[in-house]
Parts: sequence; C-alpha cells; structure tokens
Amino acid sequence: MPVTERARELALTAAQAAADKKAQDIVIIDVGEQLYITDAFVIASASNERQVIAIVDAIEEALLNLPEKVKPVRREGERQGRWVLLDFIDIVVHVQHTEEREFYALDRLWKDCPTVEFVDRDMVDAETA
Repeated sequence: MPVTERARELALTAAQAAADKKAQDIVIIDVGEQLYITDAFVIASASNERQVIAIVDAIEEALLNLPEKVKPVRREGERQGRWVLLDFIDIVVHVQHTEEREFYALDRLWKDCPTVEFVDRDMVDAETA
C-alpha cells in the first residue's frame, strides 16, 4: 500500500523542519509497499553532530506542534549525534552525519521505492521574491 495521506503530511512536516535547520539532501522515500511497519522514511544529512541534534529537535518540535501532537515512540542514536533515528510509526526519520549517509547509503538501499516530492518552502519563497 502506498504512503498514506497522514504519513505524507507527517513526512512533509518533518522534512520542512529539517530544511529550516539547514539539513542537506532531504529525501522522502515511500516504503509502504516494501515494509509493513512504516509508510515512509525521511532521510536528511548534516555536516556535524551538533547540527544533527538541532535538526532532530526541530523535527520533534514540529510534529509535536501539530494538532494531534505526534511524539516518537522510539529515539535512537542521540548520544553519538552521528545518526539519529526517530520512529513515529507512520514515518521513520533518519538524520545522519554526512559521512554516515555516504557510508550506509540508505537512499541506494531503497532506490526501488518511489519518493515523495519535497520542496523547501524557503526555496519557493526565494524564487517568487
């Protein structure tokens, strides 16, 4: 089953929160057909550990500020700040240090899955200004 509308909304909210903190290479992958445990992966990169944590915090805050106050059921990897995983059930967010992103290549691992288009609203605003 392809990504649900709820998962799409959560993924786009998480992606925008990451973009607002200057995350790089933000990708939303629809894994609904391949996995039964989640609908989408949001993957984002940061150049240092402090930025990884800042992005993770921004994503959590953005989803908590939604009317349904979405909280992660699991958060892993925060201590090292190299790869933090946030499991929101409908979506799983991976914020990785650039080196981890290149090494583990989740994008390549899930390359057969469709992606959900994400356009940073700041880029749209800059183009229309």
